[in-house]
Amino acid sequence: MRLLLAPLLAVCALLTSAPSALAIDVRAAVLRIDYPTLLPISRYELRPGDLGFAGAALADEDNGTTGSFLGHTYETRSVATTPEEADAALEALLAEGVDLFVILARAEDLLRLTDRAAEAGALVFNAGTPDIALRDDQCRGNLLHTAPSHRMNTDAVAQFLVWKQWKNWFLISGSNPADVALAESYRFSARKFGARITEDRVFEDTGGSRRTDSGHVLVQRQLPTSTQGAAGHDVVVAADETDYFARYLSYHLWTPRPVAGSGGLVPTTFHGAHEAYGATQYQTRFEDLTGRYAKPEDYNVWLALRVVGEAVTRANTAEPMGVRDYAISDGFELAAFKGQKVTFRDWNGQLRQPILLHDGMITVSVSPQDGFLHQRSTLDTLGLDKPESNCTAFN
Repeated sequence: MRLLLAPLLAVCALLTSAPSALAIDVRAAVLRIDYPTLLPISRYELRPGDLGFAGAALADEDNGTTGSFLGHTYETRSVATTPEEADAALEALLAEGVDLFVILARAEDLLRLTDRAAEAGALVFNAGTPDIALRDDQCRGNLLHTAPSHRMNTDAVAQFLVWKQWKNWFLISGSNPADVALAESYRFSARKFGARITEDRVFEDTGGSRRTDSGHVLVQRQLPTSTQGAAGHDVVVAADETDYFARYLSYHLWTPRPVAGSGGLVPTTFHGAHEAYGATQYQTRFEDLTGRYAKPEDYNVWLALRVVGEAVTRANTAEPMGVRDYAISDGFELAAFKGQKVTFRDWNGQLRQPILLHDGMITVSVSPQDGFLHQRSTLDTLGLDKPESNCTAFN
């Protein structure tokens, strides 16, 4: 009986503690840009057609549960587009009166769309790109991030490896620009937490198929010899943002060592096997709704729209800047199935959140790790701290 009464009592508490509720119709949109890319190494990683959109559907259900008591309605449009047609898609949504956007796109497209949204007075949530610059000198005042940055992810891995006393790293990075950026973030995290990179090598992307018989044979021949003769190390850290080689590192190294980063132990916001902190009920509702497991992009979109729902419920506003101001205020917090409530950094719009370390099957650990302290929040040990960020858009 207590379990049945709990949700009702929570809603009653909202009704008595929130400001006088106004009927609010919340219209948002998820804009996903689909890029031509190679197929992933594994069929397990094939992208579902409703990626991100499924998270929006669940968020609308969750927001509507409370909203039905308060006279609030939620409707989220889901639009998939190409880089060439993304601007027109945004204009069409703006013309329909949508002013709350969740965007899954690469950094250059995200920034362009965010600037256009700012001209129209709209708010954007970044649910996809991890580029550090967007939280630094290229930040925007109308852009909030539910996707973690590269630095948050690399700090999460670094903390765990240091906690394990695996402080000597063999860093292997890809040759593509995105791989280079990720590798630099791992170097920064190593310095930050006292790890040492004993060997730093690049694995060249020579193109070709990664899923054919010949591709497997080449990997089995190339990786052991390319890792031969490395200086002494405790762990191999892979920086492979383009998914070219890192998944093959385990069992193909010259010297047997654990692998972390883009292969082996991988940082993520969410995955389909995560069940701790009450996440089982999120997973079962998501699976009932979609017939598949949740992906990180689904979770990031869900988070963004739940932020909107909290602002509407607690602050009685769906105005873009009203949502933003409430989100970065001291009064905002959101339960996120990660063991603690998440909040935004008011200096660059990044959502503070724990990072799961996933081995492909289970959550191995969650960062921040025990013993890594911060004067404000242990979550601020992950990613750009206030003195490190050059963002001024939120001043």
